[in-house]
Amino acid sequence: MTGNDTRRRWLVGVVICGLLSIAARLPAGDEPALRGMRYTPRSPVEAAAWQQDVRNKLWPLLKLDDLIADRASIALNPTQISAEKKDGYELQEVEINSTPARRIKVLVARPAAETGTGTDQADRRLPAGSAISSHPAVVCIHGHSGNRRIVYDGNSLYRGFAAALAERGYVTIAADVCQHAVYENERTLMGERLWDLMRCVDYLESLPEVDKSRIGCGGLSLGGEMAMWLGAMDTRIAATLSSGFLTRMDQMERNHCMCWKFDGLRELVDFADIYSLTAPRALLCQNGLQEPSSQFPVSLAADALREIGLIYTDYGRPQNAALQAHLEGHIIHLPGLLAFFEENMRKAPKDAEK
Repeated sequence: MTGNDTRRRWLVGVVICGLLSIAARLPAGDEPALRGMRYTPRSPVEAAAWQQDVRNKLWPLLKLDDLIADRASIALNPTQISAEKKDGYELQEVEINSTPARRIKVLVARPAAETGTGTDQADRRLPAGSAISSHPAVVCIHGHSGNRRIVYDGNSLYRGFAAALAERGYVTIAADVCQHAVYENERTLMGERLWDLMRCVDYLESLPEVDKSRIGCGGLSLGGEMAMWLGAMDTRIAATLSSGFLTRMDQMERNHCMCWKFDGLRELVDFADIYSLTAPRALLCQNGLQEPSSQFPVSLAADALREIGLIYTDYGRPQNAALQAHLEGHIIHLPGLLAFFEENMRKAPKDAEK
C-alpha cells in the first residue's frame, strides 16, 4: 500500500467518523443515568460474579446473544486462498465462516517448522519430542486507518507487530474490523467486529500447533479498543495488549468516531469497567506521552487504570494490569509489546479466569 493510499483511507475514515459523531449525539438533557454497573471493591468470588453479570448484560446489547448460544454449531469451513513464504513463517490468507450467512478473510502467519527457522530463532527452538501444540498465538488488530494486512507492515503505525511476533515463533491472525455499516440486519458494529475476532480465536484453536492456553490479542487505536473488547468478553484470551485507546467515554463523546457507542452501553459501564472484565488475566495498555489532550492523553489513561486496578487488587493480582506511557504518540510501542507477550505467553498462564 502506498503512502497516498494510506492517507486516502485515513481521510475517508475521518469523514465517516465525523458524520457518525454528529448523528450519534443526544440533545442536552436527554442523557439517562450512566454506568449502573461500575465496579467497586469486593471479594474475589463477588468480583467473578460481577464480571459474569456484566457480560450477560453486554451480550444482548452487542446483539450477539444468539450467536453465542449457537456458536458450537457454526462450522469454520476454512478455505486457503493464498500462501507466501516469509522469514521463519508462512503467511496464509484463509476464508472462514463468521456466521451461518457470512464468510470473512483472515491473514494467518504459521511457523515454517515446529523447531523454528529464521535469523533470531536459534535460542527459541523447541526440544526434540515437544508436543505439536506448543506455539503461543496472538490476534493482531488494526485501527480505522488500515486492514488485516497493515499489522504486518513494519513501516506503518503498527510497526509490523504481527510480523515481528511471527518471526519469533508466534502464530498470528488478523481480520478486517473497520467497517462502518453492519453486514447483517439487527446487528451492531461493535458486535460484528467483536464476533469476527472471536472467530479468529476459534480458528487459532483449530490449528494443531497452537497452545490453546496461550492465546493473546493486541491492537492500536480502534484495534486497542477491539483488544479491550476481545480480552473482556472472551475468557480464552490469556493476555491483552491495548495500545492508543485507554480513556473514558466522556472523552470519546467529543472529536472522536462514535462507532464505539451503541444503545445501552453508557447506562451500564465505562471503559474501565470493560477492561476490568479481563481480570485477573494479563493486561497492558500503552498510551503515548505525545498524544494531544483531545485524543488519548496519559493523564486520562492513568485515571482509568486506577479504576481497573481495583478488581486486579481484589483478585490478588495487581501486577497483572499496567499502563506503559511511552515517549511517542498514537503508535504501537513495539519493544513494550514484544516484552509483554514474551513475559505472559512463553509459558502457560497461571490463575487465568475460567
